[in-house]
Amino acid sequence: MSAIYFEDISVGDRIVTGRRTITEADIMAFAGVSGDFNPLHTDDVFVRENTDFDGRIAHGVLGIAVTTGLSSEYDNWQVVAFMECNRRFTGPIYPHDTIHAEYEVTEARASKSKPGTNIVTLSVQLIKESGDVVQTGTDVVLVASREVTS
Repeated sequence: MSAIYFEDISVGDRIVTGRRTITEADIMAFAGVSGDFNPLHTDDVFVRENTDFDGRIAHGVLGIAVTTGLSSEYDNWQVVAFMECNRRFTGPIYPHDTIHAEYEVTEARASKSKPGTNIVTLSVQLIKESGDVVQTGTDVVLVASREVTS
């Protein structure tokens, strides 16, 4: 695929990503990287005895991190910076759940402070194979223009 610049992006554009299965190893590796060893993520017995969850759950922030790496045409956007991420966690992600993301461009405008770049806001849903939406929110990215005018 060729590079996608701001001029190629329109409000209403939709992107559906590839899928990825979250593994127990992903959850434990993320616990190690983040230092978050909360028993919600590491102790099946604790979770079953103290919550309504069926077992250990993935960190919500792990869901965000995985979302940013799911392959799609978004990979070809000429993103200069990832500016903002806002999420609401609406359901659990368990080991062995397969997830994908769906984006929609909700705003696209020129940056006032950085000529040649543009601010694009996307609504985001992270969805399990069951169809359950487990995260909703927005991402804001800075995208390059095809040509910078002086």
